[in-house]
Amino acid sequence: MAKRPQLTGRAAILAVVVCAIAMSLAYPVREYISLRRSIAELRAEKASVEAEKQWLLARDRQSRDPNWIKKTAKERLHYCGPGEKCYVVMEPDQTRQQAAVKQPAAVPPWYQTLWESVEATDKGTGRRAVTEKESVGQ
Repeated sequence: MAKRPQLTGRAAILAVVVCAIAMSLAYPVREYISLRRSIAELRAEKASVEAEKQWLLARDRQSRDPNWIKKTAKERLHYCGPGEKCYVVMEPDQTRQQAAVKQPAAVPPWYQTLWESVEATDKGTGRRAVTEKESVGQ
């Protein structure tokens, strides 16, 4: 019996057809997956916007309530209604306490420090920097 070749012409054509089908389906499947992902993101964004819309509607209903308006005016604007006695408690003056605390000296700009060090070196009044070798030898 004659030995048959491993790869026949029909098998080669079948392999080419299968590869062509796989290649032709790869792009649409990738697009389908990316579109499903973007749909999921848009649904999450829609839910977020819907929650914000509900919060704003609740706030709108709340702002129409006259009692809420009076309460907010008293809390935020320190409003005092007619016939009411309102008191305002003042905090101790913080500026006097801050003035008593010594403020740290302002750091001069780098160029001023550089120029002063150049002048001190020129006059011979500057300090000599100690190198690592000199500090170890002492």
